[in-house]
Order: sequence, then structure tokens, then C-alpha cells
Amino acid sequence: MTQETIFLPMLALAALTFFVLLFIPLRRFRAVAAGHVTAEDFALGESANVPPRVSLANRNYMNLLELPALFYVVCVAFFVTGQVDQTVVNLAWVYVALRAVHSMIHISVNHVITRLCLFALSNFVLVALWVVFGMRVWSRAV
Repeated sequence: MTQETIFLPMLALAALTFFVLLFIPLRRFRAVAAGHVTAEDFALGESANVPPRVSLANRNYMNLLELPALFYVVCVAFFVTGQVDQTVVNLAWVYVALRAVHSMIHISVNHVITRLCLFALSNFVLVALWVVFGMRVWSRAV
């Protein structure tokens, strides 16, 4: 395995983020075309007139720009320090898979309990990545 392998789950998460981004204009244009909202309802983000189904894609997109930033940072940190191994890559793929399923649930059926469990599990995996990184850096520094 090469150190560059860590970039594959990063690319997958970036692809998921761009995929979810496509849903925002699609849902907004459909809502406007159906007469549910006007273009002005999006002038300053989303007004209270915007139906929840339309807002979900935007909310999920924002989720993919929040905590995943820490995922990208830790992956680059593993790469820079030459600490990428199978354990790290597996954890990274698990994180991406959980975020992908979370996104699918969020922008489709939006079952809150399922979404919460997936979100929590993905955060535990993210914390695990940081703990592994911290332990490895600590062991090399001491």
C-alpha cells in the first residue's frame, strides 16, 4: 500500500459532497416551477416558505462541509507524517461509507433516529482516526 491510498476515501467524500450539491438547485428549481416558492424565497438563504424537502439537500450539504473538514485534515496529517497503513485506510473508508449512508437517508426518507445513529457512528470513527494519529505522533515525539 502506498501513502497516496489515503486520498481515495478523501476523493470519495469530495465526490459525495459534489453529488449532494447537485440536489440543491434541482430541488429549488422544481419547487419554484411547481409554484411552492418564488426565487425571492432564496434571496438570503432559505425563507420560512421553503418546504422541508427542498431545504434538506442544503442542510446535508452544509453537514458535509462541517465535521468532514476534520476528516480531510487528519487524512493529510497521516500522509504528511508517512503514517498511512491499512488500519487508517479502513477507518477512512468506514467514515466515508457512514457519511454516504447518512446523506442518502437525510435527503430521502429523513428518518431522524437512523440519521442520528449514522451521524454518531461516523463521529466515533472520526475521533478514532484522530486518536490513532495522536497516539502515533505522541509515540514518535516522546
